[in-house]
Amino acid sequence: MKNNTMKKVILGMLLPLAVIAAWFYVTTYGSIPSGILPSISKVSGAFKTMISTGQLQEDLIVSISRVLKGYAFSAFFGILLGSLMGMSKNIKLLFQPVVTIIRQIPMIAWIPLIILWCGIGEMSKVVIIVLAAFFPILVNTESGMESTPQGYIEVARLYKLNAWKTFTSVYLPNALPNILVGLKLGLGVSWMAVVAAELIAATTGIGYRMSNARSMMQSDVVIVCMIVVGLMGVLMDKGIGIIFDMITPWNRAEKSN
Repeated sequence: MKNNTMKKVILGMLLPLAVIAAWFYVTTYGSIPSGILPSISKVSGAFKTMISTGQLQEDLIVSISRVLKGYAFSAFFGILLGSLMGMSKNIKLLFQPVVTIIRQIPMIAWIPLIILWCGIGEMSKVVIIVLAAFFPILVNTESGMESTPQGYIEVARLYKLNAWKTFTSVYLPNALPNILVGLKLGLGVSWMAVVAAELIAATTGIGYRMSNARSMMQSDVVIVCMIVVGLMGVLMDKGIGIIFDMITPWNRAEKSN
């Protein structure tokens, strides 16, 4: 077990260490201008400055609060509509064409229109996050509901269970793994969406900080923000994975075997 863990750690660190080594080499011995690719020490200095002034923490708090707001709405509506579409063929026929069409439109294409409708305040960021995270949650929820064995549904009808009891006792247990996958994907998409929205139109947040640093030719700040965005995405993914393992301990047992 220890050997496998050590092997995973070593393999996982090989590529990042190679990137850092290449970065150090080209910025130390190469002729690339620091405005294009700053040195590691310069990026480290920018990170320390942003931490000491509290700027980075403030930007992260703003962005994370936006993500949580939008994610909560998208989770609620995605699970609700996905459940209805997965349980009822008529509801699926009603919503499927519109859902399919809207899903094909890139998220970036919605941002200008949403800004026109909602301005550049908090609402536009939340709406963008909701729209981005809604579809992964909906599709996975619908898929989970539709995968419920027909025999289970027939037994529920035989016992004359009402719609709510059928949902909670038959559909939901079967669909839960798919729903959790959708929620995990939705959280990742939410984080990417808020950064994209803040890059285009915002006065606060980690995306705004990147955009502002770009306009000021502060490539070291841009790289700091990019690294922080990536790390926060990993932490969110790991965090929600731990929560889901607590909700579904049987899945954790299967993975360990």
